[in-house]
Amino acid sequence: MDVRVEITRAATQELVDAFSRLLPQLSSTAKPLDFETVDRMVACDANTVLIARTSEAIVGTLTLVLLPLPSGVRGRIEDVVVDSAARGRGVAGLLTREALRIAETAGARTVDLTSRPDRAAANRLYERLGFQARQSTVYRFPIDG
Repeated sequence: MDVRVEITRAATQELVDAFSRLLPQLSSTAKPLDFETVDRMVACDANTVLIARTSEAIVGTLTLVLLPLPSGVRGRIEDVVVDSAARGRGVAGLLTREALRIAETAGARTVDLTSRPDRAAANRLYERLGFQARQSTVYRFPIDG
């Protein structure tokens, strides 16, 4: 399977449709994204939205967030999802390596990500790429809305 990774700079209906198809494969609580939401996400200066595509379709996405903080530029990888039909073919690795390259070019000191323990293949990939599990407590404040 020939896959290329690219930065998406504008919301398109193809991208909205891809998120509609892919996000439920990542999370059972994912809500459908409308065009305005995708446009806002892609246009945000802190975000770099990467897509993996074949000649037929978008088969994966990853969002890299780069934040200039007092302690230096920090990167965060969010919402890595590869279509179930394309898994096991290196797509997530291509997306993640490109995100790391972009983060390094931007001067990021670190890049963090989280992954559920039940995502064994993803966790093995992240460890192979050099990510190290941290002993940290993640706190979340739910905002309904």
